[in-house]
Amino acid sequence: MPSTVEQLHRDLSGRGLSVLAVNIQESHSAVAAWAREKKVTIPILLDADGEVTRQYGVIATPTVFLIDREGRLLGRLVGPRDWSSPAGKALIVGLLAAPAAR
Repeated sequence: MPSTVEQLHRDLSGRGLSVLAVNIQESHSAVAAWAREKKVTIPILLDADGEVTRQYGVIATPTVFLIDREGRLLGRLVGPRDWSSPAGKALIVGLLAAPAAR
């Protein structure tokens, strides 16, 4: 069964949702093996030395950043969330439907 973020990606990527995962300080081969095993289709970026993690102030995983189409930070959530719940999915669908601010 896919993770809730993976399922959200599968359900809403056609509506404009982009999801990126950032792996912290693991090797490419370890991440690739895990992604194959879990059937992850989300692009996974590697933060080999942890610099990106430090710059973004990530202190726990998962940390989710919600960023609008203009690149503005809408929210930061630390800890697991059920993105497949009605409330979680409604939040993302609402953000996708919102017009871009000018």
